[in-house]
Amino acid sequence: MFDALVFAVYDCGFIARCTKEIGDATSARIENILTLINECKYGIHDISRTEPSKGSGLPRFNMPLELGLFLGAARSGRREKRCLVLDREQYRYQHYISDIAGQDIEAHGDDPRTAIRRVRDWLRTVAVPHGVSLPGGTRMIERYDAFTEQLPTQCARRHLTLEELTFADFSAMVSGWLLENPW
Repeated sequence: MFDALVFAVYDCGFIARCTKEIGDATSARIENILTLINECKYGIHDISRTEPSKGSGLPRFNMPLELGLFLGAARSGRREKRCLVLDREQYRYQHYISDIAGQDIEAHGDDPRTAIRRVRDWLRTVAVPHGVSLPGGTRMIERYDAFTEQLPTQCARRHLTLEELTFADFSAMVSGWLLENPW
């Protein structure tokens, strides 16, 4: 799901940001999250991964926490912010984070291709200037499928395996592929 979201952001002409790009152990992860929230006007938050962990039986709420931080920053008014909130099912979030009822949550049904459509449509609505064209969701999905099919070959050319890809590696490969494969 993460890879599909990153690809869609880049294919819409934006740069995907993630704390995995920072890699600085001198600052706490929450500081890195807050830095990115401060720097970014747009945020995409997939709150679908809230299952209980195998070890503790407790759910992980990192993504809902990050969404809350982003909403707080948006509310502070220091900088205009817009966000897309994704979940597996349209109203599932109301069972564990009901305070955001009334937000426009988009469902992706655990399908990366549906998530690509949601990101494309949202960015087209809130961020892409009028007069600038974007391909439709179907075309972006075709491009994502072609990219993922070619990714192992791209990795081999760079002496990497899929398992070794860092966020920076993946982002560079997406950017490079998009330059070589314009719409």
